Amino acid sequence: MLILVCNVGSTSLKYKLFNMPSTDILVESKVERVGSDKAIFHYKNHVKNVSDSMEGLHISSYTEGIQLFLKYLTDEKMGAIQSMDQVAAIGFKTVLAKGYYGVHELTAQVIQAMRDFIVLAPAHNPPYIEAIEMFKKLLPGKLMVGVFETAFHTTIPLKRKLYALPYDWYEKYDVQRLGFHGSSHNYIARQITKLAQGKPYKLISCHLGGSGSLCAIENGKSVDTSFGISLQTGIPHANRVGDFDAYIIPYLLKEGLTEEDIRKGLAKEGGLLGISGVSNDLRDIENAAAQGNKRAQLAIDVFCENIIKYIGAFTAELGGLDYLTFTGGIGENSSQVRKLICQRLGYLGAKLDEEANKTTGQNKLISTADSTVKIYVIPANEEVGIAQTIAEQFFS
Repeated sequence: MLILVCNVGSTSLKYKLFNMPSTDILVESKVERVGSDKAIFHYKNHVKNVSDSMEGLHISSYTEGIQLFLKYLTDEKMGAIQSMDQVAAIGFKTVLAKGYYGVHELTAQVIQAMRDFIVLAPAHNPPYIEAIEMFKKLLPGKLMVGVFETAFHTTIPLKRKLYALPYDWYEKYDVQRLGFHGSSHNYIARQITKLAQGKPYKLISCHLGGSGSLCAIENGKSVDTSFGISLQTGIPHANRVGDFDAYIIPYLLKEGLTEEDIRKGLAKEGGLLGISGVSNDLRDIENAAAQGNKRAQLAIDVFCENIIKYIGAFTAELGGLDYLTFTGGIGENSSQVRKLICQRLGYLGAKLDEEANKTTGQNKLISTADSTVKIYVIPANEEVGIAQTIAEQFFS
């Protein structure tokens, strides 16, 4: 059974075609810089071992990016299939829809619910809605499924989801902690479940990248997460502030800032960029810190301190810790961040193998043999998790 997974960014489209249940990748492709005259297209057919890359393309819309990919996918020379009829479903790593927090067929009602929550996910929902509607137009009748980023977190108990706000805000407006990065944390949970070989376990998954979150997982189920109702909360992100005192907003309004000034500061000029003043990319910040830039080092320290705080809180909720995992662009590649975090976890019996920690982008155990907490680097693979979820829920 073939399942196509589409991952939509603000200016990008990524595709992977899976053969299920083996999870073999038949085709992967990427369109970057959608909406410009400098678009980049990459395509790789693993079955025929053929590939193509083009730069400087005029791809003005998601529609054109989707059409280009579908043309390659069914091409006699480059394609892996003869017709899209061979694809059982198209899955999307959708983010947020009001009232739809699990895995859902992307009906008109669900798409409208995504529109209803654009205010909470302004950078994510609009491009997904556009891409989904284009796929529906090009492939009418094809099963299309949204594996919402909130889906993995539906198992979090209500006592950890509720804000201490008037209860009718929860009842009337659905104000609650929802969580994101569900596909990534779900994939990590699947990998640790295999390693645990049937034994119960307590895990904290650290998805660290341009957007970051931690998830407390018990025996494969999410029991808490650092994200809230939006992607604006939790640990600091590349550009977004993370947790902060809500009363900062009326204070700054009184000081003369506009609502737009504040939104821009919270969502685009905050996070690692806001503190460092250097970049929103941790690689640039680490380089600047190594050259003596104190604000760059401060940004790294603030980032790590917030992660350490969440690990402590989640360990208390779990009642112990068996596994700690790092994934995402920073989690997989920054040995410095991993070291700064793990060297503070000795009270848990966690011991980092500094030589093993030098690894980047590889699936690897990086704790010592006598560490009571097993620490792993596990490269992110959200798309395979989406394909597995769709196969299980729609075709098993």
